[in-house]
Amino acid sequence: MNNLIARIISVTSQYQPLATERLVATITLSAPPGNGNPIFLQGDSGQDVPLVPGEWHLFQHVNLAEIRIKGMAGDTVTVIGGTW
Repeated sequence: MNNLIARIISVTSQYQPLATERLVATITLSAPPGNGNPIFLQGDSGQDVPLVPGEWHLFQHVNLAEIRIKGMAGDTVTVIGGTW
């Protein structure tokens, strides 16, 4: 089944997953240019990987529950894609 994913996620200072349960999808993850600070992805070895405001990346066939982000309160990320 094909499903559209369109989300704006408010970040917190603690890592949080992009989805609360397994959801395999192809998405574009964006840090909107209006953010005041970088958003951090949790890297595969635990390090902080920054996404500066305006930066975006395409992720193909990933489990959103395994992608974890954090940042400063008031900033957001957008998740656009689907399960096709």
